[in-house]
Amino acid sequence: MTAKIRVLVADDHPAFRAGLQLMLADAPDLEVVGLAENGDQAVELAEPLRPDVVVMDLRMPGLDGIGATRRLLELDPAVGVVVLTMFEDDDSVFAAMRAGARGYLLKGAEQDEILRAIRAVAAGEVLLGQSIARRVIEHFSSGDGSARAAFPALTERERQVLDLIAAGKGNAVIAHELVLSLKTIRNHVSNIFTKLQVSDRAAAIVKARDAGFGAPARHG
Repeated sequence: MTAKIRVLVADDHPAFRAGLQLMLADAPDLEVVGLAENGDQAVELAEPLRPDVVVMDLRMPGLDGIGATRRLLELDPAVGVVVLTMFEDDDSVFAAMRAGARGYLLKGAEQDEILRAIRAVAAGEVLLGQSIARRVIEHFSSGDGSARAAFPALTERERQVLDLIAAGKGNAVIAHELVLSLKTIRNHVSNIFTKLQVSDRAAAIVKARDAGFGAPARHG
């Protein structure tokens, strides 16, 4: 007899968590071994429960789905993570993929699609929902996908600021060009340094230019 796929569900909404548990319980080849209400609990439960797949929400209190995915894969590189979320923006999708998620579905997905994703990820494959796959293809075919995907945690505004930093412009010039206050630009720069894990402007410029930011064509 083939062993069942062990599934851990992580979602901060009790009703959704319970509904998903009931849905998965109907599948003869799946076994829900645990329920977590946030990322911290998912990581804590994963060690004793040894799930094959974790179905992960993104926005949860405490450790979010991105951080939890990264931690889970550090502890067990073989675990598969299927993100099941309401968010389909590029930042969320690419941050999840960079963290190591191999499945990404929206919460409106049909039961068959969710089951298919869990089975595919358990088998070592990657499965994205149709709308997500289309966004990924469009993102990379647009010509700036490689640069944007390099730092998925950055917001669109932070990318604009980083692009100008990489072009060698100072905070005052950036504030003028983007019609923002100098204080706002300083806050963006501080956030960018944190997300890029650099301590100064020079290091940020090096990382950004390596990723394709700051090119003259981007300022047209």
